[in-house]
Amino acid sequence: MQGKLKLRFLWITVIFFALINSIKLPVPIGNQGTWLNGSNEAYAKSSGGRSGGGSFSRSSSPSRSNSTPSRSNSSSSSSSSSSSVHTHTTYGYSSASTSSSSSGFGIVLLLLLIGCIVFVVYVVLASRNTDSSTEELDNDIVTVSKLQVALLAQARTIQSQLSELSLSADTETPEGLAHLLQESALALLRSPEYWTHVLSSSQTVKSREEAQTVFNKLSIEERSKFSAETLTHVGGRIGRQAPVKPGSDEDIAAYIVVTLLVGTENDQPLFEKIHSTEELKEALERIAATSTEYLLTFELLWSPEHESDSLTYDELLTEYTDMIQI
Repeated sequence: MQGKLKLRFLWITVIFFALINSIKLPVPIGNQGTWLNGSNEAYAKSSGGRSGGGSFSRSSSPSRSNSTPSRSNSSSSSSSSSSSVHTHTTYGYSSASTSSSSSGFGIVLLLLLIGCIVFVVYVVLASRNTDSSTEELDNDIVTVSKLQVALLAQARTIQSQLSELSLSADTETPEGLAHLLQESALALLRSPEYWTHVLSSSQTVKSREEAQTVFNKLSIEERSKFSAETLTHVGGRIGRQAPVKPGSDEDIAAYIVVTLLVGTENDQPLFEKIHSTEELKEALERIAATSTEYLLTFELLWSPEHESDSLTYDELLTEYTDMIQI
């Protein structure tokens, strides 16, 4: 009798656990306390756009011979200026013939001496600045930066702006790449009222090979969040795909995410961690001001790429979990 009771209890226990296992309980995601089903496949990824160019190799960076004054030129100008000063001094000395003119000569000599000191100080400071700039451009220390901004879906005009910029950009030249970077940052700067979340990182790397690896890793991470790259312009090649229109039962679009990946010649990070709109504004202005001399590579990514596509609040939490609210 006891054996039958144990057998029945065992069967009841097995059936009980089987029923519990078949039920999908809600699982919390992120710090926001949003509840989603245990399967993330219920939320489809949105489309993405991508454009950019350049690399961390020295051959890709623009010629700096015209931008950095040579030391020989500064030395020759210094010597020529010195010679002109001595000639003037000789002229002043030869004109002194009376005691009254001697006092005038002393004043002129004092003024010339002060002028020479000011000139020497200026040359030394200019030489130091030139040496510092040359060293930063010529060494292998570079900086890899990522700035990611989430905007409310009401900022839909930014999608068409980024698409037009990407299609018309000349990503094969330093000037064209710098123009794409500047206009992309300006597009974000013109929409501060729609900013909601941000993610930032800027790190200095001691070798160009390592920097390329870090940059490629960041790019792959962002591209893997897209269902498809419906617009691309990289390496001079343009690609288009028809966007998949969301179903009628899908949630209304809520966000647009824009990512800027930048590689520069800077020996120091471009910005620290960003926690406010003021800090985001400063970082965007810093990036927008990057010159062709310092810009090595740039990649612009945004999602959804097309205005008909959508990025919901749940998708933002699922795909962009590290972004913080500002």
